[in-house]
Amino acid sequence: MEDPYAWMENLNDERVLKLVEEENKRFREFVGDLSDELFPEVWKLYSIPTLTGARLTDKGIISMFKEKDRQVIRWLGGDVIVDSKALEAEFNDEVLLQGFTADKSGKRLAYSFSIGGADEGVTRIIDLESEEVIEELKPSVWNVVFLGNGYYFSRFYRHGETPDGVKAPAVRLFWKNEKETLVFGKGLGSGYFMGLRKSTDGKWAMLTVTFGWNKADIYIGPIEAPDLWEKVYSAEVPVEPIDVVGGKLYVLTREGRGLGKVVAVEGEKTIEVIPEDEFPIEWAVVMGDRVLAGRLIHASHRLEVYSLDGEKLDEIAFDLPGSVYPLHTDGERVLLKYESFTVPYRLYEFDGELRLIEEQEVEGDFAVEEDFAVSRDGTKIHYFHVKGKEDNKKVWVFGYGGFNISLTPRFFPQVIPFLKRGGTFAMANLRGGSEYGEKWHRAGMRENKGNVFDDYIAVLSKLKEEGYRVAAWGRSNGGLLVSATLTQRPDVMDAALIGYPVIDMLRFHRLYIGSVWVPEYGNPDDPKDREFLLKYSPYHNVDPNKRYPPTLIYTGLHDDRVHPAHALKFFAKMKEIGAPIYLRVETKSGHMGASPETRARELTDLLAFVLKTT
Repeated sequence: MEDPYAWMENLNDERVLKLVEEENKRFREFVGDLSDELFPEVWKLYSIPTLTGARLTDKGIISMFKEKDRQVIRWLGGDVIVDSKALEAEFNDEVLLQGFTADKSGKRLAYSFSIGGADEGVTRIIDLESEEVIEELKPSVWNVVFLGNGYYFSRFYRHGETPDGVKAPAVRLFWKNEKETLVFGKGLGSGYFMGLRKSTDGKWAMLTVTFGWNKADIYIGPIEAPDLWEKVYSAEVPVEPIDVVGGKLYVLTREGRGLGKVVAVEGEKTIEVIPEDEFPIEWAVVMGDRVLAGRLIHASHRLEVYSLDGEKLDEIAFDLPGSVYPLHTDGERVLLKYESFTVPYRLYEFDGELRLIEEQEVEGDFAVEEDFAVSRDGTKIHYFHVKGKEDNKKVWVFGYGGFNISLTPRFFPQVIPFLKRGGTFAMANLRGGSEYGEKWHRAGMRENKGNVFDDYIAVLSKLKEEGYRVAAWGRSNGGLLVSATLTQRPDVMDAALIGYPVIDMLRFHRLYIGSVWVPEYGNPDDPKDREFLLKYSPYHNVDPNKRYPPTLIYTGLHDDRVHPAHALKFFAKMKEIGAPIYLRVETKSGHMGASPETRARELTDLLAFVLKTT
């Protein structure tokens, strides 16, 4: 199959750079003044401090925040340890902090950051007393686990091959003290990921090796002796270790109906502790003699407390539908982050009682409604519908539907000004995610991907029937969602926003790290898979006889996860048939985002586009 725009896969081609420059200018002319007017309002909301991580140490809580024009890692309520602004001055470029960890004693901290919006970056390990850099690793590594005399880390190879000769992309686990030693992953090919955690008593290693998003093996053993780690649990569904307590490994597994249950593994025996229920358990932590679990009820969380043998002791619901996730536990207490559509964050501590440590809320008269649409095959599809004081019958609809990721309530700073202008915001819980367990995920992957588009069409159609003008929005795999829905049913939307998208379903596995998505999407080199991929691949289904609504495709030139060519090629095909399409390419942004101001400007442009087109 001849690809007329294959040349766009070379981002150094002068024609690509010229196109980016011209189209950015054309888009700017379209949203221009309106975007400039809206920016101060979005920037003010974007600048509300947002908690992104926290760790308990013997010396206090270390937290990571996105603040106004910077990101910081600081002692909670105290001194700043790392400031993205200082890093930007050092590298003379935009810097994005990606994450951090600290050792239990509060003496060492590891943090990763990227430069210019790339996924790849730098990891630094610092002495928290002197604040001096002990070590710097390039490209960035992740999953740092500290021991007294060194640390483990994972390295993701994007290019070339691993030390044991396996072609990238692939991941390996290393031990580092004086020198670096490969300790796990020899021979593992593309599509495998691994995550190492230490039990809360500090004695056990819990290593999870997953293939794609579909199956997993758990290894445990003495933390300091990787040669003694043994496989103790295996499943053809996602599983994750919770902790090792009293010689038992507690595991959260999606076996059975795929709704999540907690089991305890002791030698050859596996005992069910918390059975499956009507709604899925998304996460669980052990604290002392109790298990704290987060259960997802129609895509928002409630907390449940159980004894170690599975007796339900308590249940805690929240005032607004929200997302609640554990940030860290030391085995006695757990730090929890809560977030909702109008709540940037609340930080709670739980040790049997739930205590609010600090919070940020947005003032205003908002309501979060919930409803269902019926998909083509009769499946009920839940969605949130957020409204302000007025409802001018405009709705901005966010969707994703894939990779076992559930869309739970979160704070979108650019949505608040839309609500204040009489717009409404909806978020759809489509198949492919984990909102209703593993069966829900499997019903939206590979040859079942069409269900995801049908689900989204059902939600958009229902809102259209209720008299709304609809703007459909998705990012990454959600960009695939919106572009596939656009090419199949342009009549169900009045505007489309397609961000950092996967669009060419016959080439995705050959661009950057795309091959790791084969377990989720299918393999374009397999004739059977190719057939169902071609059926919906947005790039191959642009129809000159269809009338498309105003569409914005946006990406980042430095996205090294989803190749920008997906966006560029689809834009070119749509423009060729005269569709009302715009392209916005952020020249300092990657898939993970960019500096706060760059990201806030991008979000403001999305808001301006929605206001103009609805």
